Parts: sequence; C-alpha cells; structure tokens
Amino acid sequence: MPSQLKDSAILALGRGMVAVYGALGDPGAKLFRKSSKKDPYPLYEKVRAGGTLVPTKLGLLMTAEHSIAAEVLRDPRWGILAPADMTMIDETAYAADGRVLVNPLTTSFLMRNPPDHTRLRRNVGGWFTPRALREQMPAIERVIEDFLDRAEEKGTFDLVDDFAKRVPVQVIADLLGVPSSDHESFIRWGTALVNSIDGVRDMKELRLLQDTLREFDAFLGELIEHRRRTPGDDIVSHLVATDDLALDDLIATTELLLVAGFETTVNLIGTATNAVLGHPEVRRKLIADPAYAERVVEETLRWDPPVQYVVRVPFEPLELAGRRLPANQPVMMILAAANRDPKVFADPHRFDPDREDVGKHLAFSSGIHYCLGANLARMEAAAAVRGLFRRFPGLRAAGPVLRWPSPTIRGALHLPVNVGVTKPSLAVDKR
Repeated sequence: MPSQLKDSAILALGRGMVAVYGALGDPGAKLFRKSSKKDPYPLYEKVRAGGTLVPTKLGLLMTAEHSIAAEVLRDPRWGILAPADMTMIDETAYAADGRVLVNPLTTSFLMRNPPDHTRLRRNVGGWFTPRALREQMPAIERVIEDFLDRAEEKGTFDLVDDFAKRVPVQVIADLLGVPSSDHESFIRWGTALVNSIDGVRDMKELRLLQDTLREFDAFLGELIEHRRRTPGDDIVSHLVATDDLALDDLIATTELLLVAGFETTVNLIGTATNAVLGHPEVRRKLIADPAYAERVVEETLRWDPPVQYVVRVPFEPLELAGRRLPANQPVMMILAAANRDPKVFADPHRFDPDREDVGKHLAFSSGIHYCLGANLARMEAAAAVRGLFRRFPGLRAAGPVLRWPSPTIRGALHLPVNVGVTKPSLAVDKR
C-alpha cells in the first residue's frame, strides 16, 4: 500500500476507534475527541468519580487527583513518553536536500528526559529567571500600550487576533532577535504547530504540519547564519555560540521557545480576560487595584489552564496509589482537573482570585519539567490584563467566544470585544 494511502487508513482507523470507544463511555476516548464547544470539566469530574487511577481502552491510566499528579511530576523515576510512541503515522518532514526536519513538539528538550533534557534546558534557562525578566518589563509594557492604542482606534476588536496574539509574539521575537517584519509568519507557524499537538487528523493537516516545518526551518537556518556573522544580545546569538549544541537542537530549542512562549500566553490572556468579563466583582477589584491582575492570572491558571493534561511513564516497575505499574505504562495527569480537586481547593469550580491556596495549582507542571517560561507567561498576562482594564474599564464582549477544538490546549481562538459597550453581553462564555 502506498505510504499516503496507508497513513490515511491509519488516521481513519484511529478516529474510528476514538469515536466507538467514546460512544461506549470510555473516558479517555471522550477526552480525545476534538470539539470547540465542549466543556471538559464535567468529564473530568466523571474521571474523578471513577477512582484514583482510571483505566481506558486506549491503554492509558488517567488521574484527576492533585496528590497523584504532583507525586508523579516530581518523582525522578517518571519521565516523558518517547515521541515515536505517541503517533500512529509518520509525521516526518524533509528539507529539499533530504535532511530530516525537527519538530519542536517532539524533538526539543520539552520531550527529552535527563541527561539531554538537563543539558539543553540549561542553555536557555538564564534568559527566563525572574531577575532577567524584570529587565524586560518596560519593553513589555510599551508593547502592550502600543497595541491598546490600536485597539482603541478600532473600538470593536478581536481580543485574540488583535491583542493577545500580538503581545507575546512581539516579546518572544525580541528575545530571539527576530525582526518585526517576520512576526506574521511567526504567528502562522506557531498556530500551525500548536494545532498539531494532538496529532494530525487527516492528510491535509499532515501536509500543513510538514510545510510549516520546512518554512520554519528555512527561516531559522538563515537567522542562525546571520547571527554567526553578526552576533547580538539575543537568545539565538547565545545558542549559536554554545559549543555543545548540534544544529538540530539549536533549531528545535528556538522553535520551542516561540511556540511555548507564544501560544500558552495567548490562551492565558484570553481566558483571564474572559473570566473578568464574566465576574463583575473581580472586574471592580481589578479596576480599583491594577496590581490585582497578578491574582487574576494566578487564579486563571488554576481555574482553566492553557494546558489541560500531560502524560508521563515510569522508567521502572513501581507502585502508584496502591497499584503496581509496569515500566512505560502511560499515566495521564489531568492538570485542569487536579487544579479543581476539592481535597485541595475549597469550592474549586468557583473563580476566586482571593483564595489563599491558588498557588498550589499545577498549571505549569512540576518537577524538572516545570515550564521554563512560567515567569514570563505570568508577567506578560498580568501586564496585559492590567493594561487592558486600566485603559478600557467598560470593556464588554461583542460576540460569542470561539474556542480551540483541542483537548490538550484550552483557550479562545476568537473573542470579540468592544471598548465602550456599557450593556453586558449575554454571549460571554463563563466556563
């Protein structure tokens, strides 16, 4: 069977299995079904009601328990599932010269275990310390004000396309040393890569992923060569000067910083803003005290995080929650459910930035794989929310929220708003 026909058949079979198992009530299959209208939290509660570790017909164990998720994420005996074991088809893309192109979602340090993970992450860790990021704050605030000026001129605008996407891509592009003329391409590449995070569904999505990797690789190849000749004060110049970094690792790391530093923050800004729109008392406190934005962002991370779950496997046979597991048994930690565990958080489904235990959430994972860009995401999102409601205290929804169809990524694709509408819209999605 030709390769494309084989891949098409495998994709169709995979979709069919998920549909059948989902119809039979399997929680794992239900979770993996893509839908832009699905509220996943009732399903998470069914998983919680099913026990500490819930088996699925897809071979996974699932947990909604905060204590179990925290234990696994912090235990060095657990690690990342090999990328080759996560896809049913070959998603490999090739350059014109036949070179295999890297995919940051499968080959960067995000998907590596020690010692490679430790070595590769160390190369960029210094750029994301609280001290280093504080120096970026004036530039971040200038970027925010610039886009708010443009939004004010429009009156009605899409919070995601016209603001939430623009701020983080400007910030991460500046850190990487990428000129503003390439920002639109960055947004397009980042969106396409994130859209493939759950695996491609058909040959059209596969070709889009492969084309994106080719374009991204060609762009970064030119940027890397430029920084070899003309180094600057940016992350790419720093990576180019690193002696023990292979070209593929350099490209994968750069691509990862774009995707992770872009899409997670976009969704965090959108969800936090939508939460404020749906909770008048939170809006009142935020307008009265702009510093309250930090608590709003932290509670958003707990209440409805951008990344809904992660998967880990044990490197050796071990016991978890009284159950003996073989090596390489995949366990899905539903972070969004763990963040609403009633054993940890009082009234967990209520959006309450004043709760004292908000910092216990697992939105950025934990352990050695704790999100490298967590501090930057918090800083950007708080500054964006603070600036947005300071400039537009009467901000109102101007249409329905359209959400990502991904079961992994949670956030708005489109959120129309108006800077001067005084009558609250009934279209606000309060989930």
